[in-house]
Amino acid sequence: MYISEQLGRFGSNFHSVNVNEEVLHHAKRAIVDWYAALIPGYVMEPTPLLEKAYAEDLDRGRARLALGRSATTRTAALINGSASHTAEVDDIFKEAIYHPGAPTISAALAVAQQEGVGGLELIKAVIVGYEVSTRIGKVLGRTHYKFWHNTGTAGTFGAAAAAAYLLKLDATRFTHALCTAATFAAGLQQAFKMDSMSKPLHSGRAAEAGVAAADMARQGITGSLDVLEGVYGLGAAMSNDPEWQPVMDDLGSKFNITAMTFKNHACCGHTFAPIDGALVIQQRDQIAWQDIARVVVETYSPALAVAGNPVPRTPAEARFSIPFVVSTALRYGSVRLAAFAPERLQDSDLQALMGMVELKVHPELDAQFPGQRAALVTLFTKDGQAHTFLQPTRKGDPDMALTDAELQDKFDELVVPVLGAQQAQAIAQVLWNLQAQSAVSSL
Repeated sequence: MYISEQLGRFGSNFHSVNVNEEVLHHAKRAIVDWYAALIPGYVMEPTPLLEKAYAEDLDRGRARLALGRSATTRTAALINGSASHTAEVDDIFKEAIYHPGAPTISAALAVAQQEGVGGLELIKAVIVGYEVSTRIGKVLGRTHYKFWHNTGTAGTFGAAAAAAYLLKLDATRFTHALCTAATFAAGLQQAFKMDSMSKPLHSGRAAEAGVAAADMARQGITGSLDVLEGVYGLGAAMSNDPEWQPVMDDLGSKFNITAMTFKNHACCGHTFAPIDGALVIQQRDQIAWQDIARVVVETYSPALAVAGNPVPRTPAEARFSIPFVVSTALRYGSVRLAAFAPERLQDSDLQALMGMVELKVHPELDAQFPGQRAALVTLFTKDGQAHTFLQPTRKGDPDMALTDAELQDKFDELVVPVLGAQQAQAIAQVLWNLQAQSAVSSL
């Protein structure tokens, strides 16, 4: 049996699975976190521009955009998928170097609204999408990440699987949805090596492509069953001829959605361990930012490749700059959305701190990536002392997880400024009790 068939059978059979409460709760946490990313991203570019570009698909259809505007299903998936990746606060599955929520949940909600299903089915679709896509992303691995943006590639499978589940495709058609999704998968790292709006579009197009692949399979369109492991397939083309079968061994018994990272900072996840480590030192040793003479950050090499920009000139570039976000944390105490206001980029004190930051690859920490995301941070003060801390993981990773209360605080911080406290509270209550909702048309 091909890998695509094993995944297709898992997805189609999941309708008869009684999901335990722990897995359901983790899935709801993922949906709450996705909504917390969606709303601030909806009012940021490129989302308003996407509404203009896709105007003919709006104000009709059964799906909904973030603030309630009706849309066709694929367009809702695309726009919400882009919006929920725009503010850089969406979830991470670290072993796949992948943000599953933005493409997967955006596609799932759009199809759920189209089909008129209830909250429990939406949750189960999200679980299926996460399981299929995180496993494919994990197989593709670090080699894939050198050139490809995993959220655009693996995310296409998450969207296709969630959509196929909600369309109630049988095992054969579910499999073909995944096979077609494989040849739709795309997203280049180069697209966000400089200031551009391309990165969130990867997530949006993944959501749209996944829904399209499932719709096509529903009508009988077929794909190549060996498209993942074949000689000219996804693994060979986009990775290093990886081994596929081992990641399938615990499919259905272990759920990756229980091991998500929920972001505690509003920037690239590769910057988190340096931020956390710098804040630990500053608070532990009571170091004022004015007393810092030099900052050395040693971490894994992909962090420097993706987020090593020493002189960011725009908010988008600043989100991918360890010097900027570490300096911001030391200067202001946090790295939230306010950190990327245009005036911050002109802050002379911040620029001076950035000039003191030195980045290095730490061989041992590099070898631990992607399973562990650590950083060794040293603050040198003007009196000649060195203050060091090894940040072994990131606040928000599964081994240092955000509590439900902390996740709700994140939701409030990001959603209330856009929707207001009353509406935000009402939506949060629906999301935390989603399995009891008979329909999700109002989300």
